[in-house]
Amino acid sequence: MKTTSNLKPECAFPRRAGCFRSCRGFTLLEIMVAVAIMAIVLVSVYKMHAQTISMSGSVRFFTTAPLLAQRLVAEILSFPDRRRMVDDGDFGDEFPGYSRRVLIEDVGTEVFGSAARDFKKIEVTISFNRNEFVYTLKTYSILPEP
Repeated sequence: MKTTSNLKPECAFPRRAGCFRSCRGFTLLEIMVAVAIMAIVLVSVYKMHAQTISMSGSVRFFTTAPLLAQRLVAEILSFPDRRRMVDDGDFGDEFPGYSRRVLIEDVGTEVFGSAARDFKKIEVTISFNRNEFVYTLKTYSILPEP
């Protein structure tokens, strides 16, 4: 590359008298615009990531809780003599953070008369993380007294 008195060796543009701008860098304004765009993009990506994590926890609960509630109802219906063993508590190490509440009530109705004495309402409530999420399953069934 030829160098003359008007040209700098690293710059292809002639240098004007009184101009202090270098040809090889970015201006402060260009850098500030680039940083602002990156900040906007990173904030929105972080917000979406936090939302995804939150939704993942709630989806996991609302998938697991109905299965646990149905399992408890199946135990109550299958083993009427062990009905009193299924009560309030937790699920131990198998499902940490999950707790349960089981309520079995008589359903009295005059229409069915004495046939309704074994008709029960079974209400199972599953909660997670100290009632952060709560799922309740109510069902009716004929449960003869053991």
